[in-house]
Amino acid sequence: MSHTPHELAADFPEYADQLHQLKESDAHFQKLADAYHELNRDIHRAETNVEPTSDAHLTEMRKRRMVLKDDINAMLKAAAEN
Repeated sequence: MSHTPHELAADFPEYADQLHQLKESDAHFQKLADAYHELNRDIHRAETNVEPTSDAHLTEMRKRRMVLKDDINAMLKAAAEN
């Protein structure tokens, strides 16, 4: 398993312009992006045993990250269509 962080810019290179624009102009998007970044950091630290956690907690954090990423993806797609 790869322990590479899942940064938004790397995961959504096709939405680089929308990512920057929404971070600057949409408070809700910024809140989602910040929550994603913080959770992603926590997951990376757990996966690399910098801050070990239980398998159940790691699974729960990954599920929350997936939900955040889906919400962010939907907002990026909507912004690209406009």
